Amino acid sequence: MNPMMRSAFLCMGGPIMFCPSMTQPAPSSFEAAMAAITLVFPIQMMQVAFGVGAGVGLNSLISRRLGERKQEEADSAASHGFFIALINWLLFAAFGIFFAKPFIGLFTDTPFILENAAIYCRIVMVGSLFPFVSICCERILQATGNMLFPMIFNLAGAILNIILSPILILGLFGLPRLGVPGAGLACIICQFSAMVIALVLLFKFKHHVNVRIRGFRTNGKTLRDIYAVGVPSIVMLSIGSFMISGLNAIFIAYSEAAVAVLGVYFRINSFLFMPVFGLNQGSLPVIGYNYGAKNRKRMLAAYKTAVSIAIGIMAVGTAIFWVFPRQLMLLFSATPEMMEIGVPALRIISISFVSAAFSIVTGGMFQALAHGMFSMFVSLLRQLFLILPLTWLLLRYMGILSAWASFSIAEFASLILTVLLLRHIYRKEIKNL
Repeated sequence: MNPMMRSAFLCMGGPIMFCPSMTQPAPSSFEAAMAAITLVFPIQMMQVAFGVGAGVGLNSLISRRLGERKQEEADSAASHGFFIALINWLLFAAFGIFFAKPFIGLFTDTPFILENAAIYCRIVMVGSLFPFVSICCERILQATGNMLFPMIFNLAGAILNIILSPILILGLFGLPRLGVPGAGLACIICQFSAMVIALVLLFKFKHHVNVRIRGFRTNGKTLRDIYAVGVPSIVMLSIGSFMISGLNAIFIAYSEAAVAVLGVYFRINSFLFMPVFGLNQGSLPVIGYNYGAKNRKRMLAAYKTAVSIAIGIMAVGTAIFWVFPRQLMLLFSATPEMMEIGVPALRIISISFVSAAFSIVTGGMFQALAHGMFSMFVSLLRQLFLILPLTWLLLRYMGILSAWASFSIAEFASLILTVLLLRHIYRKEIKNL
């Protein structure tokens, strides 16, 4: 999992209980805190969209240029990654400062939720420079085939967050109890630490690309090449942000417990999908490099290996969701109402995990081959055209438990489209390499 997606999960506390600030009254401490954090999640997903989207384009361009033996263009692409990170940070910092509270106010007028969510949003938006820079370093290193260094700084940030979050949230070791804002503060501290390690590993060791900050000048062609693949990825991930916002609006009309369950699912989902996303990112530069070098055999071998491992991982994940749903909910100190909704929800959603693994890895191959639009089409179908309307209809006419089936229905439909697009690419491009 990239730094932003990992942070979006860990910054929301991971599998620990949120305790609200002691300075404010809380109508329902755990559910209200979980609802507050869940309402900010769409903005964090938008961060993921801009950071990861540009990173996908950066990764794809560097790996293809290295495969084509165009070193200067690969170096230029790597240098442009830091310029893009700076621009992204300015956009999200401005949003956090000026628009955090109006955005949260679109979903709730409960004082505790509104205030805590707004503070948390400001903290993580102003500190977003750190994950933007980290993901730039990660994509540059991954494009050269270096998977060890990204693992080191991602793991360091994750471990620090696991340690620091309960200390700041609960006020351990004599520190004040900060509640939800403490989760945001722990988030940016771990992101800053990961960024520092990433910069040291990138600039203190020799790699297959050279990043030039001094005397850097933007190049329009390089930016276009990055965003030719990156824009579809940004749109694709932005759709996820709109989807979560829509789901929040749909479920909060039912109950705060339903929103809290949705938040719990996304946190468990993020953790479970970590190895699949990591596998996908690891295979992307290998596929892109061999595509640029016109080595069909090695390209397909990398793709098939990644698909097989991803399916195996998600088969295990499906079994865990079916056998231990109650234990997973208890990791988040779920209330009885959350347990009633959440246990069957986890089982219903997990039915589509195996097909999701295939779609994720295949979508990564689309991006590696500079067909990011295909990945975008699949995401549009799944997250915008199917999940939201299906969730609304099923909740309205069949009840809360049936509403969770929208996830699986949308996933299976996207699987069909993914297979058709893969068949098209194979016949038109891969077969003739």
